[in-house]
Amino acid sequence: MLSGSGSIPGRLPRPEERPRLAALASLHPGLLAAALALAAIGLLVVRSASAEAPTDYFSRQLVWFAAGLAAMLVALGFDYHRLLAMAPVFYGAGLVALVLVLFVGHEAGGAVGWFRVGSIGIQPSEFAKLATALFLARYLAGLAERRLETGHILRALAIAAAPMLLTAVEPDLGGAAMFAPMLAGMLLVAGVRARLLIGSAVAAVVFIGLIWTFGMKDYQRQRVITFLAPSQDPLGAGYHVQQSKIAVGSGQLTGRGYMQGTQSQLRFLPARHTDFILAVLAEESGFLGVATVLALYGAYLASAASIALRSRDRAGILLVTGLASITAFHVLYNSAMVIGLLPVTGIPLPFLSYGGSFTLATWISVGLILGVDFRRYVNR
Repeated sequence: MLSGSGSIPGRLPRPEERPRLAALASLHPGLLAAALALAAIGLLVVRSASAEAPTDYFSRQLVWFAAGLAAMLVALGFDYHRLLAMAPVFYGAGLVALVLVLFVGHEAGGAVGWFRVGSIGIQPSEFAKLATALFLARYLAGLAERRLETGHILRALAIAAAPMLLTAVEPDLGGAAMFAPMLAGMLLVAGVRARLLIGSAVAAVVFIGLIWTFGMKDYQRQRVITFLAPSQDPLGAGYHVQQSKIAVGSGQLTGRGYMQGTQSQLRFLPARHTDFILAVLAEESGFLGVATVLALYGAYLASAASIALRSRDRAGILLVTGLASITAFHVLYNSAMVIGLLPVTGIPLPFLSYGGSFTLATWISVGLILGVDFRRYVNR
């Protein structure tokens, strides 16, 4: 018992608080642990990749990391069912932002995809992905049928196509591509029939053809052509891939050492703190370093799959699937891009690449996934 005049060494939780504390203690440990480990590695590599840069990207990324953790906690604190109820509002706001950025946005890297607020750039397409995942989860979870029919597929496709097309118009083809794996993963989990999935793939091929003909600028077509034959233009459009391959190959098994890479430290490698950060890691830590990072991504995605499987409802399963599909595609595409297996696009590496909006959106995604796990124990 506590005396009236004595100090209270520690307040015991009220009875209604205990389920929430138990829920926090029971959260899947692998997801957050893998994310934090990847972020720590990312900060170190950003510091190395930008050591000689005029801008202090490391300090900026440290701030974005702290902001991302705060955003994750906020997302975790919300009941995802309430977020799903508000999904049409989020989705509509995302579409409005994607339209506005085309007219008043700031251009960077050939794309008009950022709102400029002082020295901070806000990329609405990153947050539109989250809003679309919420809206798709709400729509697909509300269907009574376990096997989706053609009409359901077309409506889901329309939901994903609107932000995808607006992002492609910027033009940000890498950002636009992110909506496809999210939609495919969620449709698969929702019970889409194989023949409809094949039909969707055919439609995607037609869509790509239309984008190639009417939606791509000359420099973007050149990137694809360079991907097919990078050695024909090693000092032009193929420069990124050639320098990335040199960096990856020179790392060998254990790497050249931290901040000892020639391609990164001598600035031969472009976009080394963003899209090609994996090449910097490969040069400095070798195959073992890259294998460790890929294993951490595997642990993150496996944890997300485990959370989806033990979710209390269909909406939670769909939401986690959509968010995890985005991360998986980022990792797979970026890894293939740095070794020349896929064309160069603006697809960064989650938790590692420098970027404000991307970092915030990634950590919000972590919070939403953990929120699905958290709600298994509360609001029963």
